[in-house]
Amino acid sequence: MMEKSVHHNDIPLESLSSDRQMESLYQGRSIRKLLLLALLLVLLIITAGAAVMRGSANVPLQDLWAMITGASVDEMNVYIVREVRLPRILMSVVTGISLAAAGVIMQALLRNPLADPFTLGVSSGASFGAALAIVAGTSAFGMNLVNSGQWLIAFNAFLFGCLAVGIVYGIARIKNSSTTVLLLAGVAIGQLFSAGVSALKYFSNNEALKDLIIWLMGGFWGADWQVLNILLPLIAISLTVLMKYAWDMNALISGEEVAVTLGVKVKHMRWVCLVAVTLMASTTIAFTGIIGFIGLVAPHISRMMIGTDYRYLLPCSCLIGALLLLLSDTVARLLLSPIEIPVGIVTSIFGAPFFIYLLVKKRREYWT
Repeated sequence: MMEKSVHHNDIPLESLSSDRQMESLYQGRSIRKLLLLALLLVLLIITAGAAVMRGSANVPLQDLWAMITGASVDEMNVYIVREVRLPRILMSVVTGISLAAAGVIMQALLRNPLADPFTLGVSSGASFGAALAIVAGTSAFGMNLVNSGQWLIAFNAFLFGCLAVGIVYGIARIKNSSTTVLLLAGVAIGQLFSAGVSALKYFSNNEALKDLIIWLMGGFWGADWQVLNILLPLIAISLTVLMKYAWDMNALISGEEVAVTLGVKVKHMRWVCLVAVTLMASTTIAFTGIIGFIGLVAPHISRMMIGTDYRYLLPCSCLIGALLLLLSDTVARLLLSPIEIPVGIVTSIFGAPFFIYLLVKKRREYWT
């Protein structure tokens, strides 16, 4: 009895069925992730609307709707919404996006779940630059490159934040860009700039010391449309660059060797992404002061919700970071209204317990 010949090109029906099931399962998961992102975006918009209406002077919902539709409304409420609250809300959203994106990218590139935007010395360098402007009243190296005031502090903070990371990058390149060297060098440079801040505190007068302490606490008191016109294009360009490397970061999850075999230029990707997140973090810190834990908390919450696919994890982290910081700033404005609490205090209150939780649990499954 002759057996029926089987050609190598023939594909079993069971295999086709299995492939279709896997494709259907993948599409279903992708749709659920997109729906989650849409839900977070809607929640962020609702929270922003509530933040616009609530404050030391409440704005009624009908007045807010009248502004949207162009109807007649009280001029004082128009001023409060357009010139005071909207810039502050947008500033908190942009800062949350920036710090969260920097956190999730640094944790991926350094393979360290406790990395955040300040691991490479960004915050310490920016703090020293701001302290130099506030206490000494001068720009970098004594050169008055910008006018005094908020822009002088922002310029110095940005310059020294980038300088700190540049030094760390240089040390790491000597040691073949090792992630361990990056982390250790970041800690060392951060301590060095922190010592400089302490020295400036010691020698400052009372008024300068007060201004320095307030800046170091973090807040959005100086938010205005001029600052947002600088930050919005910069953050948008940086996020576009980071999203371009989402697939490469997915490959990096399995290790550098696997990523290299898949054609990923790991060193090139690492430096491009680290420069982008450093630019985002140092620029926002320059205008807002030190705001901790957003870059640590938002990525971990996002991994619990959406997984480790960076095509979805990066935008999810940005939305979570924006939502957390907006809620924190709203609480800071309303808790002791009309007195405002620095938002850095609020983020530390909920961020510190979460940080301890990560240290104790070490949930490695988020990475696999």
